[in-house]
Amino acid sequence: FTTFYWYLIFKMGHLFSKKKKSSVTEQDRAVLQLKTTRDKIRQYQKRSEKQMEKDRELAKLLIQAHKKERAKLLLRKKRFIEGQLQKTDGQLENVERMIQDLEFAQIEIKVVDSLKAGNESLKEINKLLSIEDIERILDETQEGAEKQQEISALLCGFAADAGISDDDLERELAALIEPGIADQLPDTPADAAVEQLPDVPQQLPDVSQDEPEDAEAEPKSAKKVRERVALEAS
Repeated sequence: FTTFYWYLIFKMGHLFSKKKKSSVTEQDRAVLQLKTTRDKIRQYQKRSEKQMEKDRELAKLLIQAHKKERAKLLLRKKRFIEGQLQKTDGQLENVERMIQDLEFAQIEIKVVDSLKAGNESLKEINKLLSIEDIERILDETQEGAEKQQEISALLCGFAADAGISDDDLERELAALIEPGIADQLPDTPADAAVEQLPDVPQQLPDVSQDEPEDAEAEPKSAKKVRERVALEAS
């Protein structure tokens, strides 16, 4: 048991000690190396510029000390460093251009890989959704819609047979949409008194034949009666 126990510990330690597969590509290493070279060139340029400045100041002091030969030697050294700096400028430009090209190429690779993955996913989706399946789904949807229309038609027929009119439904719908409107209207009394118009006489009053004195007055009275009847009738 003890031997088996230590064997398990050894296997587990060996398992956890295994290094994971590195995701760093050769392109990543190349870009890193180029960036390191670029940084070294920049550091060399800074050191050279500082050295030239020191040589220039020292040459001034030598000239003041009447040591022209040593001053010329320092100036010659300064000119040599300037020439080297010009070369490093070209080298730095080439390195930076190469870094940009490699980084852009890496982006292109990622784009191509993404397109490949998207194409594979699209193929899988197309396999899941075939033309036959889509046609079947559309047919089932159409059948469901037709069945719903039949149910609606049956319900409408039942409503008509039950004596439910559209006018009744419209009034009930209006009452639901605008509740309280009917309560705000004034009530009309059922036994309201109806104004009675005066009775219209059916014939003119008789004129007596024995009273000639009033013969001229009676036509005027009859005329007044007719006018009053006409006004009351209108």
